Amino acid sequence: MGISFELLAGDRSGAGPRLARLLTPHAEVETPAFMPVGTQATVKTLSPDELEEIGARIILGNTYHLYLRPGVEVIAEAGGLHSFMGWSGAILTDSGGFQVFSLSPLRKVTEEGVSFRSHLDGSEHFLSPEKAIQLQEAIGADIIMSFDECLPYPVEWEAARLSVERTSRWAARGRRVHRTDQALFGIVQGSTFTDLRTLSATQITALDFPGYAIGGLSVGEPKEAMYATLAWTTRLLPADRPRYLMGVGAPEDLVEGVARGVDLFDCVLPTRIARHGSIFTREGRIPVRDARYARDFGPPDPECDCYVCRRFSRAYLRHLLASNEILGLRLASYHNLAFLMRLMKEIRDAIRTGSFSEYRERFLARYVTRMEPRGSADHGRSLSEGRE
Repeated sequence: MGISFELLAGDRSGAGPRLARLLTPHAEVETPAFMPVGTQATVKTLSPDELEEIGARIILGNTYHLYLRPGVEVIAEAGGLHSFMGWSGAILTDSGGFQVFSLSPLRKVTEEGVSFRSHLDGSEHFLSPEKAIQLQEAIGADIIMSFDECLPYPVEWEAARLSVERTSRWAARGRRVHRTDQALFGIVQGSTFTDLRTLSATQITALDFPGYAIGGLSVGEPKEAMYATLAWTTRLLPADRPRYLMGVGAPEDLVEGVARGVDLFDCVLPTRIARHGSIFTREGRIPVRDARYARDFGPPDPECDCYVCRRFSRAYLRHLLASNEILGLRLASYHNLAFLMRLMKEIRDAIRTGSFSEYRERFLARYVTRMEPRGSADHGRSLSEGRE
């Protein structure tokens, strides 16, 4: 197993947009790429065949949820997560650290790890850096994550500093027990404090991971703060290793993340807003469940060529969603993920041809200025992520 990462075009210093090839045991992934979230061994409402149809090559699973249900022993007995869920592409697993901190208010953090109660039945559990790695090894993902401490925003500088130091020690412990050829990524923390991001990046990169994740963003901070912190952080990471921005998936954030040197993204946002009746379009996000679309017989997005937009109307989608028909959830989710997959392909093509700056300007001029007002669902790593 293991991965390889080859830069193909764009900014080779790592500070700007770049095109690369990420080779994993189960799939070759051209980056920048968006990873649909399959928290509980499924991307909500969609089959593996449909994910392949829209162009997904890598998805995300979550250790916390799979550990609690069905249990990693069941997954290992099935031959690993790929076999268990019938997915032939690549898989990246989150360590479960974010869910422990966001879903379990009755938790206790020590140097050894985190004691917590399950959000399902209140049972007591303990997750350490070593156990997080061992669970992910049993799950069998291509890329696995170090166990980290993700703090909310805002946070005091001293609390963030202590968290950075603990995350670094936990990363070193997880690295020592890692036994498989799965690619283990380190995670950089530090909230929006540039000095702490520098400290975290210095300590984590010294451990020489094959890839790096940027955590602790999209947790409530203003977008401007996220973009500034991201630009600062990516410059601190090795240019020859993949960078993964955790929990970010709004279209404008994907474009801005790529502009700052990010290669991989994940977020529950596209399927979550679909279940709440909203869809992505080139003109921004629209609440297609609203009554104003009851007689709108145009396609969900006139510029999208996905299955949903070729075959159905906004009026039909609105009817299904208003009637609580399962097909409405499926079609909205399919379209939103297809929209992001097409967006990422256009971004890659623009980097390949040296026209990303112009593409970014055109996209943002249309999309951001016409967006719906921001709501809590825009933050990809909100408390409800764990229940995706």
